Amino acid sequence: MAGAIEGRLAELGIEVPEAAAPVANYVGWVKSGNLVFVSGQVTLKDGQFLYIGKLGGGMSLEEGQAAARLCGVNIIAQLKAACDGDLDRVKRIVRLGGFVNSTPDFTDQPKVINGCSDLMVEVFGDKGRHARAAVSAGSLPLGVAVEVDAIAEIED
Repeated sequence: MAGAIEGRLAELGIEVPEAAAPVANYVGWVKSGNLVFVSGQVTLKDGQFLYIGKLGGGMSLEEGQAAARLCGVNIIAQLKAACDGDLDRVKRIVRLGGFVNSTPDFTDQPKVINGCSDLMVEVFGDKGRHARAAVSAGSLPLGVAVEVDAIAEIED
């Protein structure tokens, strides 16, 4: 039987993929006590990197928000793996760290990362409210527009 979070994902029409394998010498997530540290997730969907480019350099705010939302879906995939498939074990999204590939004059990084933050609240409710950083990056891996990492508390 699907849990409450899986039901909420279905209501929202969100399909959570298998957790992406790391592309370098790191792991997708690490558990320490009841905390799960999720490595930075990028705009990967169905084996393709989407949302390539810079905010303030031709990419719209709405595209940036969609990119951040996709990073959030990939964070949820990693959390699902860390929770042995049971997302109801997520007790709290503690913190998100958002990186926005943007031009020096672009200043709406917080609005971009809201794409991920809003998703966490949509999916997890009050347990999805979190602390956060949203910063500019001169470039990101493979030219993606957004990368987001996360810390979550889970129940045993």
